[in-house]
Amino acid sequence: MIVKEGLYYTKKHEWLKVEGNTGIVGITDYAQEELGDIAYIDLPEKGKEIKKSEEICEIESVKAVSEVYSPVSGKIIDINTELGDKPEKVNEAPYDAWIVKIELSNKEEIKDLMDKKKYEDYLKSL
Repeated sequence: MIVKEGLYYTKKHEWLKVEGNTGIVGITDYAQEELGDIAYIDLPEKGKEIKKSEEICEIESVKAVSEVYSPVSGKIIDINTELGDKPEKVNEAPYDAWIVKIELSNKEEIKDLMDKKKYEDYLKSL
C-alpha cells in the first residue's frame, strides 16, 4: 500500500494536496483497495460551496457504496470529469486520479489533517 509524501490525509482516507489556495482531493490507496473495483463515481457540481467533513460525492464499487468527504472547506472549482467515464482510474492510480479541486476558504483547517507518518501510524492501528 502506498502513502505519498507531501499530502495531507483524513481518518476517512481522503488525501489533500495543497497548491497555493487550491486543495486537490482524492481517495487514498488504502481506500481504493478496501472498495475493490470502482464502477461509478457520482461527481459533484462545480461551484458548490462545501464545508470540512461534508460529503463531496459517492463512489460505487463491486463491494459497496462509499462517501467521499471534504478534508477542507471551500468552493469546488474543478471536477475530474474523466472519472465519470473511467472511474477505474482511481484503482489504477489513486494519487493521480483526483476527484475535485477546492478553493480553500480556511487554510487553518489543514492543521487538523495527518501527514504521511501520522497517516501510516493510523493505518497500523486499524
